[in-house]
Amino acid sequence: MKTLRLKVDADCLGTREADEALNRAAGILRGGGLVALPTETVYGLGANALERAAVERIFAAKSRPAWDPVIVHVVSQAMLDGLVEEVPEAARKLMEAFWPGPLTLLLKRTCAVPDAVTAGRPLVGVRMPAHPVALELIRRAGVPVAAPSANRFGHVSPTTAEHVLDDLDGRIDAVLDAGPAPRGVESTVLDPLADPMVIYRPGAVTAEQIGRIAGRVELFRSGEPLRETPPDAPVAALPSPGVGLRHYAPRARLVLIEAPISELGARLADAARVERGERLGVMLPEGIAAATEIAAAQIYSWGSWYAPETLAQGLFSGLRALDAAGCTVILCPLPPAVGIGAAIRDRLIKAGIRDVGTTDIGR
Repeated sequence: MKTLRLKVDADCLGTREADEALNRAAGILRGGGLVALPTETVYGLGANALERAAVERIFAAKSRPAWDPVIVHVVSQAMLDGLVEEVPEAARKLMEAFWPGPLTLLLKRTCAVPDAVTAGRPLVGVRMPAHPVALELIRRAGVPVAAPSANRFGHVSPTTAEHVLDDLDGRIDAVLDAGPAPRGVESTVLDPLADPMVIYRPGAVTAEQIGRIAGRVELFRSGEPLRETPPDAPVAALPSPGVGLRHYAPRARLVLIEAPISELGARLADAARVERGERLGVMLPEGIAAATEIAAAQIYSWGSWYAPETLAQGLFSGLRALDAAGCTVILCPLPPAVGIGAAIRDRLIKAGIRDVGTTDIGR
């Protein structure tokens, strides 16, 4: 299979080039094919969410296990109504506040949703993306679009079309290239039916924002070590996509450094000495001096430590860039769990798992 690369300028959707690209991609989706599409979070691998065979193609292309459900993207209330039985008051308030946007809600599904989408669970994850290209593509396709991240399962999420092709070229029908994804980390996944509500995956919509709109909310904590594969339990026992599993991982071994910013330079230098002999990469925020111990390392300029939105945007691009440079070990500071910093920490800790139940965190 040859993967088409269809370029679209998100600011110029009225051009002939954009019209042709969007119509071609929409036709592929209606025909049961796979299209990688830009969203405001990361690039997603899209298929017609109402067609079981099309959704199963997502799992085959990504080498994604069937026990890990996928999120469905919609563009209208009518499209949502075909997927979920009801929208409780808390969910309605959150939709009004954050849709279109990076918030996925787990709601009771209708019988129109194939089991392949939810891995047999009674709840389906739904969201309305904020990216104009994603919205226009779904509108033209006329079907809700199931779309997990457009990468090989467990690998670093893609924030550009080039990242998608690095993982999936020849395995999918097309990618709509609209430039870098602006947010850089996946959507927040929330169960608004629980009391208190539960965040299963932190994202750009924070617990503080959710709490102000809809009431009590807490972060899910399993109390168990992270795993390479799910536990020996019924699939329905796993509450949400990716809970407790290793994700977002570069090929290099990822060493996480947690310390106040005043100490990060010294801690990175200590870690570099420990890793002497490795081909070293460093995710280096602005304002942290590059000590002599990492002078020979491959440096990715990660952005301002005090602007976590910038860190989020560059997170996956940085990990992929250091992988592409041939690094065998990547040193990366862990930002504070404030705002979107909680999402960055979530991704990094899951990416830093090397063996079942172990994490490399330098302290």
